[in-house]
Amino acid sequence: MNKNNFLELIESLKEGAEILQGNLEPSRKFEYTSNEIRSLRNRLNLSQEKFANQLGISTGTLKNWEQGRRKPTGPANVLLKMVDKNPEFFNQLSGN
Repeated sequence: MNKNNFLELIESLKEGAEILQGNLEPSRKFEYTSNEIRSLRNRLNLSQEKFANQLGISTGTLKNWEQGRRKPTGPANVLLKMVDKNPEFFNQLSGN
């Protein structure tokens, strides 16, 4: 790693720490709405039970997300984004 990349990495870590401490807002956020989650599951042609199982969450949690009673946060949003961007990989995991 060259010096410029290292310095950029250090600055990113400092920024991340500030965000975690609540001193700085993230420059970008992504959150999935209930409709987007349901649409993603339907696009994958999976039942709620199968989709929840592959995500490693309870079916009740998925239902709450899809009905707008709860919202996925942090790692769950990252996982949904990964599934959304690479559905073929997710389908391989689910055995479809």
